[in-house]
Amino acid sequence: MGQDFIIGCVGKPSAGKSTFFNAVTDGKAKIGNYPFTTIEPNQGVGYYTTQCPCKKYGVRCRPRYGWCHDGRRKVPVKLLDVAGLIPGASEGLGLGNKFLDDLRHADVLLHIIDVSGTTNEKGESTTGYDPSGDHEWLEMEVQLWIYNNLFSRWQTVAKRHQATNSPVVQTLLAQLSGYGAKEPLIQSVLDELHVKDPVNLMEWDKEQIRQLVTGWVRVFVRRRFMFILVLNKADSGGDTDANALKLSQKYDEGRIVMCSALAECFLRKMKDQKYIRYDEGSFMFTTAEEEENESEAQQPNGGQSSDDAPGSSKRPSSSQKPLKPLDGKVSQRLEKIRDMVLFRHGSTGVHQAIDRAVEVAGLVPVYPVKNITHFGGGGKGEGAFPECVLVRPGTTVRQFAGMLHHEIDKHFLYAEGPDGRRLGEDDEITAERNIIRYVTERAAEENSH
Repeated sequence: MGQDFIIGCVGKPSAGKSTFFNAVTDGKAKIGNYPFTTIEPNQGVGYYTTQCPCKKYGVRCRPRYGWCHDGRRKVPVKLLDVAGLIPGASEGLGLGNKFLDDLRHADVLLHIIDVSGTTNEKGESTTGYDPSGDHEWLEMEVQLWIYNNLFSRWQTVAKRHQATNSPVVQTLLAQLSGYGAKEPLIQSVLDELHVKDPVNLMEWDKEQIRQLVTGWVRVFVRRRFMFILVLNKADSGGDTDANALKLSQKYDEGRIVMCSALAECFLRKMKDQKYIRYDEGSFMFTTAEEEENESEAQQPNGGQSSDDAPGSSKRPSSSQKPLKPLDGKVSQRLEKIRDMVLFRHGSTGVHQAIDRAVEVAGLVPVYPVKNITHFGGGGKGEGAFPECVLVRPGTTVRQFAGMLHHEIDKHFLYAEGPDGRRLGEDDEITAERNIIRYVTERAAEENSH
């Protein structure tokens, strides 16, 4: 259904990239299916959290993919575990070629940084390392990779450009489409560098070429590869807070997420072993003792349980069996996580990083429905809003019809919103216009009989 949106996880060895990847993907495939045709060995499925319209319309939803609880919809997204990176990757050192090849498939990159300063630039154990330059170094490696590839064959590119008399944007597109570049992006970079047709690339000397390619690649990389900086090991103490402050002063705070992937893994383990109740991405967990105290403090309501309320389609693995009591060691570790992670940062950060990546990309959740009275999908036994699809910004109503199924696009008659008003084919899908019913010629004929 459309082109997959991919979030890449990048980082040097020992920064916690594998722990982060496991914290957001491990065990998810056992819980529910997902709308992806292929999942490679170095790929996984994470979940983006959005507000489901089931609460607004007072209906009970039943997601076909992911799940929804109390109006918090979990929508699957594909994650790519990019090969580890060390200095010299652009020259092919380590797994450099694999890293850079993986990179071009990702739409947004989560750069996992060890903010504690206990691993150096090579991923070796140390103390007092300043991680504030790690992201600049990663960007430089990517820039050098593209620069070396482009500069090494510039004469051939220039000769072909001159012989075909092509627009410069088309010449560069032929060289850069492999990096996921599209024409509007290439044109915007050329405009910024004031490069206009006609351009005789053969007349440029080596220094001109180097300056253009260097400048072009720098701007291109920053526009093509959107980064979220995930400051991992945020509960490590020592220089952690000082290092986090340096990075927050250096980069837009909207692109920074404080994180403890290890804490998330531990909370999930304790949940699976029935020691705590915990929802991934939450700011709290509950122990057996706390649950017992809360139960005693509450009066029986004798009414409808919250799990039966509209908009409370529970995750299949949710269990209400009694929790096990904690021993002292586990209790201490949980309290440390509560104090150093959840209270300080509002969550472990791993799921917030996924949410931030989707939001930075501008993706819009869309709910296609077969009717606008109870918002069902039309399948047997389905509840409301069975589908939620993330689409890229600028996607039109008609384009989305084709993404759903080529037959819907082929026999498209009209589309309407939840209030029954018709939508224009060229109307862009937005967060305010994201519940859509499609009517086709065939459906109209069937209803007329």
